Amino acid sequence: MDSIQSKFRDLLAEKGIHLSDRQLDQFETYYKELVEWNEKMNLTGITEREQVYIKHFYDSLSVAFFVNMEEKKMVADIGSGAGFPSIPLKIAFPHLHVTIVDSLNKRIQFLNHLCTQLQVSDVNCLHGRAEDVARNKAHRDQYDLVTARAVARLTVLNEFCLPFVKVQGHFLAMKGSEVEEELQEAGFSLKELRGQLLHTYRMELPEQEASKRHLVLIQKGSPTPAKYPRKAGTPLKMPLIKQ
Repeated sequence: MDSIQSKFRDLLAEKGIHLSDRQLDQFETYYKELVEWNEKMNLTGITEREQVYIKHFYDSLSVAFFVNMEEKKMVADIGSGAGFPSIPLKIAFPHLHVTIVDSLNKRIQFLNHLCTQLQVSDVNCLHGRAEDVARNKAHRDQYDLVTARAVARLTVLNEFCLPFVKVQGHFLAMKGSEVEEELQEAGFSLKELRGQLLHTYRMELPEQEASKRHLVLIQKGSPTPAKYPRKAGTPLKMPLIKQ
């Protein structure tokens, strides 16, 4: 274990997340695979090792600062890209059953390869649009926790993600430094999709300038109405905003 991993482990320990040597090895494998595959396809603009550990791994695990992951089992990650936040969460909390939905098949191929290299099980990587997958009974209203990290504006994310959440389950949107305008804009979509804003958590990444993050926690009160989500592409083109 070098200084970067040691600091990573200590920062997480301060938040009550304790990583074993095997888990640290998995994160290092993740870093190496990410950088190697990034040369072939665009997975991330961040490749410097310490930055990956903080801006990707630590940032992903910040979900567990505000949500009790021991109480969650079924997790869906929508538009996961290179596996954030779901794969770091799976490493830190091996009991999780994770479903990842991404519209780009190359990213799904990377994630399947990564899971093999990490030797993790119970991770299902699905190639498809969130609007289409959410129509499948196997995924609709099924998940304890659904995550999305900086994929789209909140009013769009609500339609992408809340259909996956089971009743009384949670959707956590990981956003950047500005979130107030999005929260105001998203009120109508929350009502339509049976979501209730519980809390907006604010955090900063350690030792990073301009690193403010907001995590928006939403609870689902009843099943998704049959008309949602609308057909693929519509939520982005015509967001649910009260006219």
